[in-house]
Amino acid sequence: MRRVLVTGGSGFLGSSAVRALAGHPSIEAVVSGDVREPAAPLPDGATHESLDVTDATGIADVLARHRIDTIVHLAAIVNPGTVGEEVERRVDVDGTRNVLEAAVAAGVTRLVVSSSGAAYGYHADNPVWLTEDDAIRGNEEFSYSRHKRLVEELLASYRQSHPALEQVVLRIGTILGPSVRNQITALWDAPRLLLVRGSESPFVFVWVDDVVGAIVAGATGTATGAFNVAGDGRVTVPEIAERLGKRTVAVPAGVLAAALRVGRALRLTVHGPERVGFLRYRPVLDNTRLKRDLGYTPAKTSREAFEAFVAARYPGV
Repeated sequence: MRRVLVTGGSGFLGSSAVRALAGHPSIEAVVSGDVREPAAPLPDGATHESLDVTDATGIADVLARHRIDTIVHLAAIVNPGTVGEEVERRVDVDGTRNVLEAAVAAGVTRLVVSSSGAAYGYHADNPVWLTEDDAIRGNEEFSYSRHKRLVEELLASYRQSHPALEQVVLRIGTILGPSVRNQITALWDAPRLLLVRGSESPFVFVWVDDVVGAIVAGATGTATGAFNVAGDGRVTVPEIAERLGKRTVAVPAGVLAAALRVGRALRLTVHGPERVGFLRYRPVLDNTRLKRDLGYTPAKTSREAFEAFVAARYPGV
């Protein structure tokens, strides 16, 4: 019987994970740790603790008082550019370091971490399908991607120095759910969908329930390692546009970079020319290891996840 701490437990993904973990037969107790109060009453078997991952002492205190043996670390900045790069790094990178140090000191035996496909980076020479054996390169110019790389490097160093702390690292694709609103879904609200000329800009989508399923499998199982979390297949921007009944506008990469540079200088947007790679070379994740080794098969493919999102967001389309 495991006793689990979920960091970021009041967030969109964390609250779903808390509910699923609290109902699992092999879990004795779940602690939802977050600086925010829960938006809804917690299920039986779950309690809330005020927890800031930038506070190393606070993490250690929660681990000790609740006799935690498993951590699901979901606390992160999910919308880069909204709070400043210094805050992003303090939460994402330094917060993960605090969790790791506290986990080792408390004798925690299992750690599940939500990473991202962004850790691979947005590069022209990425393989058509990225596997967990491909390099974690990130992008220096894109803070979110760079921070995910730094987090993964930190995790790798702890795997070497503290092998007793088992790790499950989930490299998650683009999450969709009924209430998802983020920088990616905002692109689809435009009259025309932006496309970098010469690129199909494919997405791999994963429905939120499938991300939660992978988290539960990681927290309650015995498999360790890194796992790409995505539905089968991929969906391109032209396919998204066709499904929404919209057209695409294809812009040369150089023109788009220049426009973003000017827009940021005039404070019309927080996005700069570094976002061109984000639009052009999205990581396309192979989920074979997720299904074969972690033992979790997503219920929805990438296309089915997108269709479910469309049904919830654009009724009648």
